[in-house]
Amino acid sequence: MKMHLRRLLSLNKSLIDRRYFHRASNLCERKPENPIWRTLRILGEDLQFKRRAPKTPEEHVKLLNRQFPRHADVVIIGGGAIGSSIAYWLKYKTNYDGIHVVVLDKDTTFKKCSTAISMGALTQQYSLPENIQLATYGAEFLRNSKRTFGDEININFDPAGYLLLASEDGASQLEDNIKLQNEYGTINILLSPQQIKKRFPYLDVTDVAIGCLGLEREGWFNAWDMLTLIRSNAIKLGAQYINAEAIEFLFEEKKDIMVEGVEGYYQGTNQIVVKLPNEEDYRTIEFAYCIIAAGHESTEVSKLAGIGIKPGMLSIPLPIEKRQRYVYSFDCKEHVPSINTPMIEDYSGIYFRREGLAGTFLVGASPHPDFTPPSDTEEDKSKFFNEMVLPCLSRRVPAFKDVQVTGTWSGPYDYNVFDGNGIVGPHPYYINMYLATGFSNQGIQQAPGVGRAVAEMIVDGGFKTIDLTRLGFDRLIVDKPMYQLRIA
Repeated sequence: MKMHLRRLLSLNKSLIDRRYFHRASNLCERKPENPIWRTLRILGEDLQFKRRAPKTPEEHVKLLNRQFPRHADVVIIGGGAIGSSIAYWLKYKTNYDGIHVVVLDKDTTFKKCSTAISMGALTQQYSLPENIQLATYGAEFLRNSKRTFGDEININFDPAGYLLLASEDGASQLEDNIKLQNEYGTINILLSPQQIKKRFPYLDVTDVAIGCLGLEREGWFNAWDMLTLIRSNAIKLGAQYINAEAIEFLFEEKKDIMVEGVEGYYQGTNQIVVKLPNEEDYRTIEFAYCIIAAGHESTEVSKLAGIGIKPGMLSIPLPIEKRQRYVYSFDCKEHVPSINTPMIEDYSGIYFRREGLAGTFLVGASPHPDFTPPSDTEEDKSKFFNEMVLPCLSRRVPAFKDVQVTGTWSGPYDYNVFDGNGIVGPHPYYINMYLATGFSNQGIQQAPGVGRAVAEMIVDGGFKTIDLTRLGFDRLIVDKPMYQLRIA
């Protein structure tokens, strides 16, 4: 019996090894390049580059994007808000002629990324110091955007505030949260139901126990403009964006590297196989560091590296799940809430805000998977609004009782099913692979701080401004979740 078991385990191990460490070599076989010819080729490419001598950053970007990169210092998989922020800060910290950063994304229009349907909420009302600090830095980044990037920049930041409502069940947690937030310099105040009603008479607060109103650095902004700003400035600083899909990693045994707790030789990777649109052949890029920042697709990308597949430290999967978010616009024609209406998050799970100064509003919902509409058709989205969203919305604002939807948007976002928080930092097995994913609804406002933090790890060797150590992958191994406590 033991002999059969050993044979089965051996067979299983060989199949896994073959699948995840050798299949890629068949996708993109190439003969080893003669060292002399390789040297001459690189010198020739350098001479061509110098001969054309780009005089402006714009000319340098055009020249850079004409050539597919054979090598990169850092490859970032995912060009959304998180990936682009990492690219920006890496180039910012190493100047224009610094490290070569390549960003891979299957959809360079970014119309399907989570930012496209984000309502751009900005709040510091969290239960973890890391999230409070990331949100605070995100607010400062937005507030100083014109000073940093020029007067023509406009991300439409509206500092109308953020009001979080709690029931009796969530009141004590909300009180604890605000004490922690105030320790980090936030200016949030607790309001009784009577105080809420006095400030915002259009709200029905009969079932509300307490509320927290953010008075400074809270409100909302245009998320799409934020993504465009970060991405365009990463490109201006020399980051190279490529419309390509990550297909596989190429692996090599590193007999000179010993990893504690790992049996046998270390299997390292410094090459990624990619597929470009309308091309049958595969290409490879050699890298010094690889960063997985692919949002809700991060788990699938991580499997290409054997994460969640191989034994030992690689046996723990990346717990990122694809969730759906819904946003609706509607017009309120009678008893319109005042223009000082903040973004309001209800304990039922919905959140809404004004859109402009007239009677147009946006309402968002991230439903539990058990209540997600069966399809993404307009009929199912409308049914979800009428049956799930509108009852909560009209209970909180009676004037919204008979509103009609004027527009609907839906799309995926990345959710960390382990504890609901982002995963930032190196993978414990790979010495050159980092993760930055799982930020749920907080991604767009945390992007500036997360990008700076990852750049610090690579360039400076560790966190320098906000310590995100507790948000690392290691917490999955030791089973120590970092819950962002939801207010009920």
